[in-house]
Amino acid sequence: MDDRLFRTAMGKFATGVTVITTKVGEAVHGMTANAFMSVSLNPKLVLISIGEKANMNRLIKESGTFAVSVLNERQQDMSAYFAGQIKEERKISFDTFNDMPVIPDALVNLTCDVHQSMIAGDHTLYIGEVTDLRVQDGEPLGFFEGKYKKVI
Repeated sequence: MDDRLFRTAMGKFATGVTVITTKVGEAVHGMTANAFMSVSLNPKLVLISIGEKANMNRLIKESGTFAVSVLNERQQDMSAYFAGQIKEERKISFDTFNDMPVIPDALVNLTCDVHQSMIAGDHTLYIGEVTDLRVQDGEPLGFFEGKYKKVI
């Protein structure tokens, strides 16, 4: 099978959209990701997948912490910005939650300490132990076949 066919097949799995953030020193960094899942209830663990060549990979290794913001249906611009689809520099106003930068008004903000990491192919899988979370009502930003979708 070729790479394009594999990407097409994986795009058939509808997902939500998250922004992963971390802080190194006083600098805040973020990236869009839809490779996010819960792993365990006890202890509370989640998993994110970060490309080996992504700057965020080095930053999470350095900080040992990350936050996940699950975006709502009105936050497509945040997703596009942190995916590098919007090239203009913007001043992003992050909320601080449990001493971590998170996206304001997201459906979920959670903070994690890196519990374990492993290289898998061209990505690093980070399992994070959830240190705190907050949830609010709203509709999710969906992603399917490489496009944003309204979730029904």
